[in-house]
Amino acid sequence: MKHIVITGRSGSGKTISLRLLEDYGFYCVDNAPISLLPALRDELKDRHEQIAVSIDARNIPADLESYNELIHQAEQPDRDWEIIYVDATDDILLQRFSETKRRHPLTSPSVSLKEAIINERIMLEPIATVADLMIDTSHMNTHELRKLLSDRIADSTTTHLSILFESFGYKHGIPADSDFVFDARCLPNPYWQPELRGATGKDASVQAFLSAQPQAQKMLLDLQQFLDHWIPHMEQDNRRYLTIAVGCTGGQHRSVFLCEQLLHYYQQKHQHVNIRHRELDQHPPQKQDLDDLSEKGSS
Repeated sequence: MKHIVITGRSGSGKTISLRLLEDYGFYCVDNAPISLLPALRDELKDRHEQIAVSIDARNIPADLESYNELIHQAEQPDRDWEIIYVDATDDILLQRFSETKRRHPLTSPSVSLKEAIINERIMLEPIATVADLMIDTSHMNTHELRKLLSDRIADSTTTHLSILFESFGYKHGIPADSDFVFDARCLPNPYWQPELRGATGKDASVQAFLSAQPQAQKMLLDLQQFLDHWIPHMEQDNRRYLTIAVGCTGGQHRSVFLCEQLLHYYQQKHQHVNIRHRELDQHPPQKQDLDDLSEKGSS
């Protein structure tokens, strides 16, 4: 049985997340009061193997503060609730609401959009601190969010740890949803080789260049040894999701190379291993993407 709570700030992508899970056969309930989770469990326990519930800041504040107690009341030994927290940076959320002209659910004549976005983060903090998986959609469009959810949640039918290797560029910011962050900027940079500048860490030419660098091979070995030691401890602690980010200056060469190598290594050792190259995958969001991510001011 798989039960998921989808939560996060308005405009971050909760509606898309809930729709995707519905496509995968989950029985979905939008904006359910937290206090009703135990009753919801009892009502649906004999009819649905997979349940997804969306919770947002429109819940009674007292319910948000007592979230831990209420979620434990909704759990049984054979039923496991996973908490997925979807978010984006304040600036991105402000941009999405401004461009789509939709109203944030916490705005009022005395509360500006910027204040509502900040207030919502504070209100949801009790849930965010206990989330099993954090998803930062700041650098995602609709299709990228759907793919990430499909890879990490909907396709996983076991309790094995789901591992994501994510490359990124420091000049674009560190991924906020990372569990581990490693810095590859000290390695020789293929960018300074004119024939490699237009290639990426997925290309054979860049892989050959970095594979020939002793520093790159030493860092790769050190990362494997570190993760080989700590991943089993996280599995023993019943962790469901692990995001490992590797960054270089632009997120094109060194970080991509290391993540690709780590992907191939850990695919031989674990069932659920995925990869995301944030800067390579990123496309300018189209208007439809922004509409979806901030749908009805509550997604």
